[in-house]
Formats: sequence, C-alpha cells, structure tokens
Amino acid sequence: MSSAAASGPASGPARPPVDRRRRAAVWITVGAVVVLIIAFFIFASVFTDVLWFQQLGYLGVLTTQWWWGLSMFAIGFLGMGFPLWLTIQLAYRLRPVYAKLNTQLDRYQQVVEPLRRLAMWGVPIVFGLFAGIASSSRWQLAAEWMHSTPFGTSDPQFHIDDAFYIFQLPFYHSVVSFALAVLIIAFLATIATAYLYGSIRVSGREVRISRSARVQIAIIGAVYMVVQALSIWLDRFDTLTDSNVKDSITGAAYTDVHATIPARTILAGIAVIVGLVFVLTAVTGRWRYPLVGLALLIVSAIVIGTLYPWGVQKFTVDPSEKPRETAYVEKAIHATRDAYGVSDIDVQPYNATSDTPAGALREDADTTASIRILDPTLVSPAFSQLQQFRQYYSFQQNLDVDRYTIDGQTQDTVVSVRELNQEGLGSSTQNWFNDTFVYTHGYGLVAAAGNTRASDGAPDFLESGIPTSDTLGKYEPRVYFGEESPPYSIVGAPKGGKPVELDYPAGKDGKQATYNTYDGNGGPKLSNIFVRLLYALKFQDEQIVLSDQVNPDSQILYNRDPVDRVKQVAPFLTLDSNPYPSVVDGHIDWIIDGFTTSDQYPYSMRQSMSGAIADSQNDRQPFPMDNVNYIRNSVKATVDAYTGKVTLYAWDPSDPVLKTWEKILPLNIKPVSDMSAQLMSHVRYPEDLFKMQRQILASYHVTDAGAFFSNEDVWKSPPDPSKDGTTVQPPYYLTMKLPKQSKPSYTLYSTYIPASNSSASRSILKGYLAVDSDAGDTHGKVSKDYGKLTLLTIPSDDNVWGPGQVQATAESDPGVSQQLNQLRIVGGSTQVQYGNLLTIPVGGGMLYVEPVYVKSTGSTSYPLLQEVIVSFGTKIYMQPTLDAALDQLFGGNSGANAGDQGTETTPPPTAGGDGSGSGSGGSGTSTPTPTATPTAQPGKNAALQQAITDAQNAYSDAQDALKNGDWTAYGDAQQRLQEALQRAAQAEGQ
Repeated sequence: MSSAAASGPASGPARPPVDRRRRAAVWITVGAVVVLIIAFFIFASVFTDVLWFQQLGYLGVLTTQWWWGLSMFAIGFLGMGFPLWLTIQLAYRLRPVYAKLNTQLDRYQQVVEPLRRLAMWGVPIVFGLFAGIASSSRWQLAAEWMHSTPFGTSDPQFHIDDAFYIFQLPFYHSVVSFALAVLIIAFLATIATAYLYGSIRVSGREVRISRSARVQIAIIGAVYMVVQALSIWLDRFDTLTDSNVKDSITGAAYTDVHATIPARTILAGIAVIVGLVFVLTAVTGRWRYPLVGLALLIVSAIVIGTLYPWGVQKFTVDPSEKPRETAYVEKAIHATRDAYGVSDIDVQPYNATSDTPAGALREDADTTASIRILDPTLVSPAFSQLQQFRQYYSFQQNLDVDRYTIDGQTQDTVVSVRELNQEGLGSSTQNWFNDTFVYTHGYGLVAAAGNTRASDGAPDFLESGIPTSDTLGKYEPRVYFGEESPPYSIVGAPKGGKPVELDYPAGKDGKQATYNTYDGNGGPKLSNIFVRLLYALKFQDEQIVLSDQVNPDSQILYNRDPVDRVKQVAPFLTLDSNPYPSVVDGHIDWIIDGFTTSDQYPYSMRQSMSGAIADSQNDRQPFPMDNVNYIRNSVKATVDAYTGKVTLYAWDPSDPVLKTWEKILPLNIKPVSDMSAQLMSHVRYPEDLFKMQRQILASYHVTDAGAFFSNEDVWKSPPDPSKDGTTVQPPYYLTMKLPKQSKPSYTLYSTYIPASNSSASRSILKGYLAVDSDAGDTHGKVSKDYGKLTLLTIPSDDNVWGPGQVQATAESDPGVSQQLNQLRIVGGSTQVQYGNLLTIPVGGGMLYVEPVYVKSTGSTSYPLLQEVIVSFGTKIYMQPTLDAALDQLFGGNSGANAGDQGTETTPPPTAGGDGSGSGSGGSGTSTPTPTATPTAQPGKNAALQQAITDAQNAYSDAQDALKNGDWTAYGDAQQRLQEALQRAAQAEGQ
C-alpha cells in the first residue's frame, strides 16, 4: 500500500502534458489537411484558367494580369508592413529602460510581453496582407499610369493634357490615400507602443513624452502634413470633374476658378508650413507650435476653403449667375460633346409638312420599300412555333436586326440562332450523360425578311429549317457557343468513334435523328486523369473523372457566352448589351461592340450608363464603370459560334485608352483592314453608344451657352407607346434615306419630345437623331459616312405629332378603333399587340408606321401580322398591308414600291367602318368600303370568267374567315384572291 501510495502521486502529473501534445498534434494535422485541401481547390481553379486561356490563345493576358496583381500586392504589402514594423521597432527599442511604470502599465506589460515578438511581426504582416490585397485589386490604375498615352488635347483651365486626368490623377489620388492610411496606422502604433513601454506617461493633466518618442511622433506628423498638402493640391484638379452650376454641367465654374482653386492652393501651402513646424518640434520639444499650426489649418479650411467660396457664390455669382457662368458653361458644352463623340454632328432644320401632294412619295420609294414591319420584340413566339422543332431548342426573347444581300438586293432581316435549351428536355431524358455528351449545341440561324410577311401574317422566312436552307450561303450551322449554352459540355472523340452529339431531330434513310462529332478547337483537352480531376473540382462533378465516355482527346467547352469570352480576354472593355449573330464567311459569328470608358474626362458631363441604355426592350444592368463621361467604340469583337474563337479588331485605333491598354496587355488586336468583306457588311453602329449619345444630345444639342444655361430647349426620348407607355422608346435599325442623302443606308435612329411633363408641352416632335450604321459593303471598304450623326430639328411652330400622340389618336379614331375592335373577336379571345412604332422622314414630313399583330389566347399561339397603321400629318389609316395603307394615305402614289413587298399580299380592306372620313381631332381618317370584285362582261373569254368567279369566291371566304377569327383561312383566301386577280388581269390583257 505504501508503495502504491508513493508511486501514485509521482506518475499522475506526467500524463496531462502528453495528452495535450497529442491533441495539439491532431489539431495541427487537421489544420494542415484543411489547408492542403483549400490550396488544391485554389490550384485547380488557377490551373484550369491557364488551360482555358492557353487554348483560346490569350494566355499572355492572364499571366500579365497575374504579374501586375502580384507586383501590386508586394508593393502594398511592403508599403504598409515595413513602415508599421519600423515604427513599432523604433518605439520599442528607444523606450526608457529604467522608466518607473505605474501598476496598471506593469500589468499590461506582463500580459503583452510573452506575445511581444509575435505582435511586433504579426501586426505589420496582418496589416500588410490587407493592404496588399487592396493594392492588387487596383493594379489597373498603376498600369494605366505607367503606360499612359497622351490625348493631344488639354483642359481649358490648367492646360494639361487630358491624359493627366484619365490615367495619372486617379493613380496619384490612390497613392496619396494609401500613404495617409499608412501614416495614420503608424502613428497609432507608435502611440500605443510608446505608452505601453513608458515613453509616454500621463499623470493627471500632465503628459510627458520622452525625447525619442517626441522625435518619432513629430516626424510622422510632419510627413503626414506634407502628404496632406499634396492631397489638397491634387484636389484642385478634381474641380474639373465635379458637378457644378446646379448640377447641369461638369467642371470648374466661376466660384471654383476664383475661390475654390486659390483656396486649396493656399491650404496646401499652410499644410506644408505646419509640417515644417512639426520638424521644429522634433528639435525643440515644444508642442505648442504644431498645435497652433493645426488649429490655424482647421480655421483656414473653414474660412478659406468653405466660407470664402460660399461668399463668392452667394454675393458675386448668384446675383449675376448667367453672365458669370456663361464662359464655363461653354467649356462644358464643348468638352461633353467631344467626350461623347458628338461634336461633329450634322444639324439640319427640318420643316416637316403635314400634307403632301399625290405622287410626292415616289421620291422616297426606296425608303418606303424598306420599311421594317416585322417587330423583333414580338415575333420570337412565331420563330419558336414555326422553327423551333423541338423543346430543347429556343430563340431569344428579343431578336436581332441585321441585313443581308440577297439576289443583289440589300434586305433588312430579323435574325436569331436556334440555341440549345436543356431545360426543355423532359425529366426522363435529362440526365448527366445526355446533358454533357448528347445535347451539346444548337443548330442554325433563322432569318426573316423585315419588310414582308407570309400570307397568314407569319414571318416570311429567308433562312430556315433543319437542315439549313442555305439561302444566306453555305455555313457551319452548329452553335456550340451562344447566349444560352450549357455551363459545360464534353465533346469530340466519343467512345468507339460513334457520334453521340445530337445535331437535329431528323435523318437520312428514316433515321429519327442526326448526330455529329465536334472537330473544332473550342476547349481544353481532358488529356489525363489529373486534368479530369481538376475539372471535376472546378465544376463540382465527380462524373468527369468516373465516366468512361471521356478520353484523352475529349474537349471540355465552358465559358460559352460570347460576351463572357470577350470580357475574359479584354477586361478593360465595357461591352454592348446586345451581341448579335451573323453568317460570315461560312460560319456564324457573334459580333460584339466594345467600348473604352472613363469618368475623369475634364468638363464632361457624367451619366449613368445603365440608366441611359434602359428602355422598353432592356432593363437596367450593372456595368463595371456605370457613371462615365467619356466613351469610344474602340473595338469590334467576334466570337465564332462553332469554335469559340475570339477575334478583336481595333475599330478606333486612335483612341488613347485603347492605345494604353495595348501597351499593357498582349491583346493581339487586329487592324480593321483584316476584316473580311462579309464581316464588314454586317458591322453596325452600336446601340448602347447611340443611347448614350442620344441622352447627352437631349440637352447638349444646344450649343449656345446662354440658351443652355436657361434650359430653354431641353428634350427627352419619348415613352414607348407600343409597349407600356412608361419606359423609354428604344432606337430602331432601319434602311432609309435621310434628307440630303443620295441613297438609302442602314440607319439607327431615335426621336425627341420636349422634356417638360406639363400638359401644355404635349408630346410633339422636337428632334430626330439618326446615325449611319453602314460600316461597309461586301467589297470590304469602310464607308466614309459610317458613324455620321444627323440631327433633324423641328421648328417650334411646327406641331408635328410625336409617337405618343400618334398612338393615342389611332386608338381613339372612330375608323381605326372600330377595325381594331373587329380584331378583338370571339368573346375577347384574341389579343391585339402593337409592333414598333417607326418614325420615318419621307415626303417632306414625318411618316409613322406601326404593325398590328393578332394573337389568340391559346398556349401554342403566336402573333400574326394582320394590319399596318400609317400616319402622316394629321391623317391616320389602317390597312392589311403597308402598300394599301400608303396608297390610301398618299392618294395611291406608293406604286413605285408596290412590287417590293415580296410575299406580302394586298387583300381587300377589312370590312367595317362608316367611311365618314372623320378622324378624332380632324385626323382625316377614313375607313374604306370593301372594293367590289370585277363583274364578267359579255364577249370575254372563259379564262377571265373563271378568274372573276374565283376572285368572288375567295373574297367571300376571306370575309367569312375574318368574322370567325380564322386567320389561317383568311390568309389562304387572300392568297387565292391575289392569284385570281392576277389571272383576271392577264386574261383581260389577252
């Protein structure tokens, strides 16, 4: 017992340290495993990025960004960590060794001392890491500063090249802000260390500071004041990009030039003097002088920096604001117009007439023949019902407008690609194998004529069907890269060599489907198990490793959205929100416009890009830089829908921002001369840029500074009357001939109405903005008129209806409204939808054209174009065809283009209406009486008799179909009527 008792206490205390060591080892092991797992996930992400960029041919873009990021991280880490470490070390090493501490400080030291070494190194490292991460995220500022390209123009105040404001000033501000943050943290660390180790002692109201601590604190204060002086000095230049004059312009105004800028110069000088006083304190030990200096700086900031500019504004500017500010408003007007590329706009007064003599429209026959009556925002359901074929295909909700040369004639078209939509697969079909290997791509581009329709009101398809009809030429129809493509697909080299990628649901020799094997170069190869493991981690899908369908020649396609691909290789670009597909040189190319932007152009007005492009077709969307005051369409990009290849073209090679980024990144941007002729013929003026310019010109069309200051003639884009009437009407692409143009061209246009919302202002037309969008022809030559902006200004005494007035008058007109009500038949089961309301300058006035669609309430129904509303002056008519409507509107003088409507028939006018010719507000609207069919005359041949009989029967069938709401039968009857009339005309001639 005595032995056991003796040994017990001796062996007991030895066990806890062993257990603690074991637990520590376990936790260290677990931590190491977690770190390794996280590191491997990071490695998987990094390595797959390398493979993706390498395959695309832009690996240099990725590595250059890494180099800049790592360099800026190192600079930020050392810039924060080293000064902080140095100040802590100095404060500790220069502490008074024999200082008598109070009890409280002694306890603090006892707590801190065991962790002192860790804290002296750990605190700078932690702050350095945060500073490094923040610095690395702003590497673009440093890169632009280092490689800045002069603009060749200078600001009107300081006469410095504009590149200083775009590239250099933001970098200088960033460096100064970083330095101030470092100095503040170093100051706080010095105070804390000095107080903890007795260099600073507080006894009642008395504060004693050792000589070493005094010198260190004073030097930090001196440096801080000098950096603060530099910050104040740089703030002088910010006045050129600040809002001013009641936020109506940007830039230095009278008060800025005569008070704010001089005040900041004085304050910067005072800050330098206060910094010198801190140096004096380091020598003399008198803190009174820097405290007085700081007080003087604060008082000066209040009096000189705030009260003095306020007084100048209040007592000098406000009583005579217009003459004082006129010169500065003029600077803002010129700078803003330059920054948005609208300084060379061609302004033409347009005295729009409200009436035109018969035959006048023949002069504009080319324009009226090209009027697009197919609305790309409404016909997507028709594309889906007629060209989708399977639920796993889809079309975009808003289709695109393009143009093609067919049989020697340029034709406006509405286009969309037939993209893959895996959500349309049934639950029994959708599984990992099918989603990854079988349903991998869409098929074909569908194009419909913009100015014609089929006999039943459906789109008149020019390129359609599966397989493709090749009306636009033979091309690779498979769409592996599109806006709706799956997150990833594994393609090429199937197991056993048998194709598994579904091409389309039809085949030869009675087969139910046709399959394809991808033979392009669109993604990294899954060459070994290690690469497959990395991609399994990237996409969180273990099947990539386990599936035996994957082999070393398989390719994995991802990042398939065309916009995302361009963003990856050109991160400095802001991309247009509407990429569009075109058949180019035997394949489908996505064409995307890239913009270089800035928010630092001196004297230029800032505006929200997301707000400017929002309209009835586009919602607000985020942009990397939303508030901008400089924009150029510097790059045109293409993405091959089959291979995913990204090609960049320098559309504006003179742009200094583009030149700067070409120095930073190995972009391999091609000159415009490398564009093929076919690609050039499909390039168009970007819609988002036009919207930005449209919004700026709503105010800045006024170039007289006095009139601008008084807001005498401010415009706005009208609401879209064909949609909800609350969102802005979008611009429209249309082939037409503007006044003073020798021939029609592909044009993007928009209209203006007065900005005032008062009822007195009404929605009359004030301006018509158009830009030539024909970049070139099939010969590959860049048009000299491309990008030429034309602004037609309507005199104030011309009360030309705006789009809203036309829409409201049409809906309230007795004749038109009665016809519209007839379309809403079968107990309200038919829905009338208005198409885009187009405004076209023809015949010396403004012609409005609006297609009217009819859609039943069935789940598989789609809108059919059945009527066309036209308006000129105060006259409004509605007819089943554009030709018939124009003939009625202009007295039958649209015959010059009567044969240009393709498959569109000209049926008799819709029955109904009183024929009174009385429109609301004196519109002169008349609802025509149905034209009588010809009557057989004695002596005519049998062919004429038969044709007349067939025409009568067809007309009767058409009226019955109209009453029953059977639009298919109505279209068939119209076709038979047209054919019978043609036969009657031929027989009559014989």
